Amino acid sequence: MSVEPRFLQIHALTPYAAALLNRDDVGRAKRLPFGGAERTRVSSQCLKRHWRRAVDEWSFDQLGVPLAVRSRITFRKEIAEPLVAEGLPVDLVVTVVAALQAKLLGESAKAEKERSQKKGKQGEDSASDPLERLDTNQVIVLGRPEIEFIKNAARDLARDSAAVKDATKAAETYIKDNRANLEALSKASGLDGALFGRMVTSDYLARGDAAVHVAHAFTVHGEEAEPDYFTAVDDLRQSAGEMGSGLIATSELTSGLFYVYVVVDVPLLVSNLEGCDARGWRDADRDLASRVVEHLVHLIASVSPGAKLGSTAPYGYAELMMIEAGARQPRSLANAFLRPVPTRGDLRANAFRGFGEHLAGFDRMYGRRELRRFASMVDPGALPADPAEGLDALAAWAAGLVRDGGAAA
Repeated sequence: MSVEPRFLQIHALTPYAAALLNRDDVGRAKRLPFGGAERTRVSSQCLKRHWRRAVDEWSFDQLGVPLAVRSRITFRKEIAEPLVAEGLPVDLVVTVVAALQAKLLGESAKAEKERSQKKGKQGEDSASDPLERLDTNQVIVLGRPEIEFIKNAARDLARDSAAVKDATKAAETYIKDNRANLEALSKASGLDGALFGRMVTSDYLARGDAAVHVAHAFTVHGEEAEPDYFTAVDDLRQSAGEMGSGLIATSELTSGLFYVYVVVDVPLLVSNLEGCDARGWRDADRDLASRVVEHLVHLIASVSPGAKLGSTAPYGYAELMMIEAGARQPRSLANAFLRPVPTRGDLRANAFRGFGEHLAGFDRMYGRRELRRFASMVDPGALPADPAEGLDALAAWAAGLVRDGGAAA
């Protein structure tokens, strides 16, 4: 069957025991009502952050493309402080960096003035670092090439006393004059910006739509949670003959088999990485995009979204991974678990069977138009997909589809 790999849909089933993977605002596990039952949930933001920050043979930093910097203090830490360290006066640096910041982030003059006054007042009240006026109210995503561009611009403007007198106008002129250079920056928003997108409101920084879409993971069965009563023993008090309890507290532990769903928009991924039109993705260099997909598959299978590492060691690998490649609109298979999987008996076998039965039902109604392969630790039963010889082969197959544009499918 010849299929254009317009979308790659990645499904995973991963179990965790006695963990607290993702907490809400009061420290409990995140939850989600679905199918009349409460489920334990892991947010997509949590998943993406752990995939971005993973350090192993398949981490994104092994691809040779710098990741973006996501922070509210990027303009202070990555741009202003290095210029001050070079010997430029603090007041000049703050003036020109603030002007560039307002222009690049699409901040109105009124908003910029209010922000500066607010930051300035806060600085006066607390005698804090004047560079803190450059901190933004929101997390900003900037690629390393963009950071270097802004730093070089600020250095040039700060050394020009005439420019500093009207920093706002000078910043606007500088960016307009160098706009072509900014737009030509290769992989400007960083690798993770190309994958997970970036929202900006200015006309100068490239707005990036996410090429990798990540659903919130949830347990395929009703929640399984247990309050964890624990104490911390005070060694010195115990040595003195007392009971030795220094702390008594409770936390929450959960267990579950999680369904994970990820979609890769292949033309958009190639476009974000190579700067080409998404409609011309087949004519672009697809080597980096294919390697990104291979790494992503491994990360989804093996990187745990865990908190409380020291007390729960929440490390788990997917026990079933299935990838679909096709051109029609993606659809989640979450409804395979609309009815909570019974936990009595073999939960894993019940979940795998339900997953396969739902997919077969989908095929009967809509037809099978995707290429499918899976890797599994156990026999998944009647799953309408072709087996791969392990995760390495599955990831390499998906990468190959991107590399050759589906020509060999």
